[in-house]
Amino acid sequence: MDRIFLRGMRFMAAHGVLPHEQKVPQPFEVDVELGLDLHAAGESDDLAATVNYAAVCESVRDIIEGAPKRLIEALAEKIADDLLRGFDLLLWVCVTVHKPAAPINGIFSDVGVTILRRRKNTEC
Repeated sequence: MDRIFLRGMRFMAAHGVLPHEQKVPQPFEVDVELGLDLHAAGESDDLAATVNYAAVCESVRDIIEGAPKRLIEALAEKIADDLLRGFDLLLWVCVTVHKPAAPINGIFSDVGVTILRRRKNTEC
């Protein structure tokens, strides 16, 4: 299966379980991988035969910088749903949301969640 990826999209937003997390913005990083058939795009050199990367980034930005969520799992689910609904050519999406400044007592470099969602009746 062909894939398009956008890695390391960075945003400042206020999401989290703790009250101050929903008030004070912190960094979030998002990676998306998009499964689709790129054969027609490769042959035709036509943007209409693929997915516009800028539009994908804008969709992710709208969600991350939008209404506060308590869980990064909810952010990832919303991004996956939005991308599958917004881009008809997609067969599946893999979304990773990183929260490198999570309020965890301890030393760590990153915390995140990865989800894979696909259209019904579609194999990955």
